[in-house]
Amino acid sequence: MEFANKEYFLLLLLLIPYVLWYFLYRRKSEPTMRMSDTFPYQFAPKSWRVRLIHLPMLLRSFAFVMLVCVLARPQTHNSWGERTVEGIDIMLAMDVSTSMLAEDLQPNRLEAAKDVAAEFIAGRPDDNIGLNIFAGEAFTQCPLTVDHQSLINLLLNVRTDIAARGLIEDGTAIGMGLANAVSRLKDSKAKSKVVILLTDGSNNMGDISPMTAAAIAKSFGIRVYTIAVGTNKVARYPMTVGGTIQYINMAVEIDTKTLRDIAATTNGNFYRATNKEELKKIYQDIDKLEKTKLDVKKFSKRYEGYQPFALAAIVALLLEILLRISVFRRIP
Repeated sequence: MEFANKEYFLLLLLLIPYVLWYFLYRRKSEPTMRMSDTFPYQFAPKSWRVRLIHLPMLLRSFAFVMLVCVLARPQTHNSWGERTVEGIDIMLAMDVSTSMLAEDLQPNRLEAAKDVAAEFIAGRPDDNIGLNIFAGEAFTQCPLTVDHQSLINLLLNVRTDIAARGLIEDGTAIGMGLANAVSRLKDSKAKSKVVILLTDGSNNMGDISPMTAAAIAKSFGIRVYTIAVGTNKVARYPMTVGGTIQYINMAVEIDTKTLRDIAATTNGNFYRATNKEELKKIYQDIDKLEKTKLDVKKFSKRYEGYQPFALAAIVALLLEILLRISVFRRIP
């Protein structure tokens, strides 16, 4: 444990004048009684009250020391821990185009995909996992990391209307999404490298075709698991009309052939998910992937450790007040 503000320990010097005042000057202000002879009391036994007469002063001093320690901000040390674990490197490539707002999965396709993916991430604590999102263009939301809580937070904060609000270009650039995910895995030294590609449409944007991206993935030894999400016929889709939400039935058009070819080219698997339960089963199946050894460095950040000092100060101060008004009460 270390203290962030060590200069506050200079306040402990105030204890010196307090102790001097207590023993030298305070007694002069206490009431006294004159006696003709104190010899009979010289060898009289001292009661426990007399022996503990200075206890309140010691408690006050102890409380002051604890308060100074609180002001000095005690903190834990930063530390790095290294361990070898069994895991693989996984990039999630998730479609966030406006068609993912369709509500054939509850509450909609993207929210269902996010919930299931979060469960998948939480269930694989030893894997390096990253997140790539794409619509008409692709970008990395989170690089490969073992800090899964941060990854899950970034995943859950992906807005369902990110393309509808114009933050990224709308459309479905499957090739770009896959290529971007591959770029994050190509330099990985893990024995097993995987991309989980989830989409609900057909490639209609981007400068790289899906099969070209699949060939690149194969050249780096990356397996691609493709998931086509959505019903087989039509889906209920919300549209904003005059400030209100109107629902229409949107035809489901998924290029399953291309997704199958991507999976076959990279020795992966193709999956079809028409509801949230099927999507969960798919991720459970992918969860059985082979594992490899990884050297993981874990960083432990500082946290404030003032609580024990503050508690000790409060207890000492309350005990001093209690003793002063009861056992050691003086009259007058």
